[in-house]
This record gives sequence, structure tokens and C-alpha cells, in this order.
Amino acid sequence: MRIKALTIRILRQIIRDKRSLGMLIVAPILVLTMLHLVFNGDSYIPKIGFVEVPDAIEENMDLGDAEITHYDNTHDAQVDLLSQEIDGYITLTSGVPSIYLEGSDPTVNGETLRWIQSTFASLQESLTEDLEVSYLHGSSEMGQFDYFGPVLLGFFVFFFVFIIAGVSFIRERTTGTLERLLSTPLRKWEIVSGYVIGFGIVTMIQSTIIAAYTIYVLDMMMEGSFFYLLLIILSLSFTALTLGILISSFANNELQMIQFIPVIVVPQVFFSGLFNLETISNWLSWIGPITPLYYAAEALRDVMVRGFGWNEIYMEICVLLGFSALFMILNILALRKYRKI
Repeated sequence: MRIKALTIRILRQIIRDKRSLGMLIVAPILVLTMLHLVFNGDSYIPKIGFVEVPDAIEENMDLGDAEITHYDNTHDAQVDLLSQEIDGYITLTSGVPSIYLEGSDPTVNGETLRWIQSTFASLQESLTEDLEVSYLHGSSEMGQFDYFGPVLLGFFVFFFVFIIAGVSFIRERTTGTLERLLSTPLRKWEIVSGYVIGFGIVTMIQSTIIAAYTIYVLDMMMEGSFFYLLLIILSLSFTALTLGILISSFANNELQMIQFIPVIVVPQVFFSGLFNLETISNWLSWIGPITPLYYAAEALRDVMVRGFGWNEIYMEICVLLGFSALFMILNILALRKYRKI
């Protein structure tokens, strides 16, 4: 009888907590739906450039399952390769094909090489025996960890900063610290700035340690400047910090903060570069550009894998700082929930 009473009390408690009940049902459905749309997306279609390939040869090739772009010279092909408009291009020297790959994504490299080999093999098997392959970025020795590592680095920094900031801010509320601060002459923007700077100092130390460990201990590929890597990580950390504080305003306890992870953090994984964005269903592709991790992952790969500098990454950093500024403004507005002015 007592067990029955306890069971009924727990069930009533869960039913009254509409947010928890919704998360128990909605969050798994959301994640599973995204997984379905991601893994049932289109197959990747290589983008190949042909540089002065004779029409007589091209007419005898099966050009299906690839996007072909024709070039009159190697310079134009190199420009498009650098901007990732194409995955690779082919030139013929004395009838022997030479292949030039963008190289930063091992999966795309594999798909491109397989297409080229199968296409030229159908034309003449001897042409595929000694293919000369050159890489703009990376090499044939580049592993999956080198490619996915920058994304994982960004994700884990974002995830842990988001959780720590959110839970810590909730603790400030539940212990009454925030209410006492709101009763002082401090302005809302001063309170938000103080929390952001305080947490931000800890975030800077954490980001520096994690980035250094990843590069110098785990020996992850690092073609660019460590300074730019640190700048991206710090920008992402501040975005996660301000977002975590903002989301915590809508949670009453630590458990409810954790419940936001499947809605706020997990969806960003699908658009961070762990999956090829060109194969993701159109139902989801629009979400990527409105998520911070989308820009951070691209900037991290640009620095760590492609060796790019400020001119190539400044836009992503500006977007991340823009997210931080937006979340800070929303945090200031959210404090009206606790003190009306």
C-alpha cells in the first residue's frame, strides 16, 4: 500500500512537471528524426574539374554521379580548388591523368578518387595503374581524427562551458545570491557583464589548456597558427557561456538545465561538420547557419587542417562574437523576470 502511494505521488509529480514530461517525449523524437533525415540524405556527389581534357576522351567516359566543371587552364582550377568549389581536378600529360585534390576531408578524397579510378578504368585500365595524386591540403596519410578532431574540439568546449555556466548561474539563483544582487543599485547590464567576465576568465584558462593538450599531446594536425586556434576557441566559449546563462533563466533547477541539452546542444552536432552538410536533407540544411558550432567548426578546420589565416576566418569569428552579443542582450532582458524596472 505504501509502495502504491509512493508510486502515485511520483507519477503525479512528473505529470505536473510539464517541461520534464515534454522533454521525455519530445527530445528523443527530435533527435531520432534528425538522425533519420541525416542518414537518409543524398549520397555525396564529387565535384570534379577537367582541365583541357580532349573532347575525344571525354566522350568515351561515363560522367554520371559527378558534377563536372571545365577549365581552360590550371590557374582557374586552382582558384576554385582553394575556395572548395570543386573537390579536385584532372589534367592529362601525354595521355596520363594527374589528379589534384583539395584534400582536407578524407571521406571526400576517397569518393573523388573512387569516381576517377572507375571512370578512367572504363576508358583504359592502364591509365589507373600509376595515378599521380597531389593534395592542396593534408595528404594521403591524413586520418579521420585529423579531420573530425577540430569539430570534436569545438563541440566539447562548447558543451562543457554551456553546462557549467548554466548550472552555476542556476545555483546563484537558488542560493539567493542573484536576488541580493538585484536588490542593490547594480544595473542589469553590470550584473550580466560581471558574470560573463568572471566565468570568462575561467573559460579562457580552460580553452587554452584543452587546445594545447589537443595539439601538443594528442598530436592533432595543426597547419595554421595556434593563436588563431585559441581565438576561435575563446570566441566559441563566450558564445556557449552567454547562451548557457540565458538558457538557465528558463530552468528552475539543474535537472531542467540538463534537459535543454537535447534541444540546444545535440542538434548543433549535425551541422558542425561531423556529417557532410551537402548530403543532409533539405528539411534540416537551413538550421546550420543559425547555430554557433556551424561557424566555429568551419573556422577550426580552416586553421588546423587548411592552414588559413585571419583573412579566411575573421567572418566566422565576427559571427560568433555577434552571437555572444545577442545572448548578452537577451540575458539583460531576461533579468526583468527577477526585477522589474
